[in-house]
Amino acid sequence: MLSDIGVPGFILLAVLALLLFGPNKLPGLGRAAGKTVREVKREMNEIFGDAPKAQNNAPAVPHQTAEPASTSVQTGTQPQRNLPE
Repeated sequence: MLSDIGVPGFILLAVLALLLFGPNKLPGLGRAAGKTVREVKREMNEIFGDAPKAQNNAPAVPHQTAEPASTSVQTGTQPQRNLPE
């Protein structure tokens, strides 16, 4: 169905979308369409049990083994003090 459009048809659709929605709205519409397609794919994979193979979209964060001393102030906990007896 969509393979019959061709280049002139695609250009006509692009110009029509530009006239209808304007240049400021088109990026937002594209993002919304992309999110919708991704959500539908994810739900269909969940329903039919075709889980994607080890896809991790989260950015890699280096693991820190020791916490810096300044984190106690940021988290709101008080640092331990050794008081003389």
